[in-house]
Amino acid sequence: MSSNQPDRIVVGVSGATGVVYAVRALDILRDLGIQTHLVVTKSAALTRSYETDLTKDDLEARADVVYHHTDVGAPLSSGSFHTRGMLIAPTSMRTLGEIASGVTASLVSRAADVTLKERRPLVLMVREAPLNLIHLRNMETVTAAGATVFPPVPAFYSRPTTIEEIVDHSVGRALDQFGLRTDVFPRWSDELRERVAR
Repeated sequence: MSSNQPDRIVVGVSGATGVVYAVRALDILRDLGIQTHLVVTKSAALTRSYETDLTKDDLEARADVVYHHTDVGAPLSSGSFHTRGMLIAPTSMRTLGEIASGVTASLVSRAADVTLKERRPLVLMVREAPLNLIHLRNMETVTAAGATVFPPVPAFYSRPTTIEEIVDHSVGRALDQFGLRTDVFPRWSDELRERVAR
């Protein structure tokens, strides 16, 4: 990205459980000085109300720019709009299916399609269990197209004691995929190995 272009990441939020991943990603990206462009699907707005005490305004205030999920003419719909890439946190199986099929029914899936065609990082924090064959095939398809399927799988070697620590590990590792270095979780090292082995 040229020096006169802002360092931007698109953050999509779809309706799977785990809106906390998007909330934390937006907070971390702001701390890193990365401009965020947020799109929240209709289902994600419902999930937010179920899973958090945040209002629509609370969530949107964490982003620099917010788009309506039906605004398929937004700048994010064009490859000429430069970004570092896109994170969808969480990624529902519906959104995954739209991306895998190339059917862009919302601005989230359209922006993801643009991210892939421009060969930019697309990180999908998929949330579902158990997985059926359709899910697995869609994951294979998007991976072959250049996306990174990144389920928020907890790591326990750091002995987390809070939900926040578990969330931070997954979000921090997902942001690693964009070449962003954070210090929000303990990274595996000789020092950590010695500490947890005691």
